[in-house]
Amino acid sequence: MQGYCVKCRTKREIRNAKSITMKNSKPATQGVCPVCSTKMFRIGKS
Repeated sequence: MQGYCVKCRTKREIRNAKSITMKNSKPATQGVCPVCSTKMFRIGKS
């Protein structure tokens, strides 16, 4: 799954992606950027 890395300012493949549920009960995916190791986040079903 791809997400937007704020630090690199590009779309990249999310490493160590895991599905989570936000506080408002909506699904999201959280992981790490493979280049700069910054947290990446994508809202929506994975």
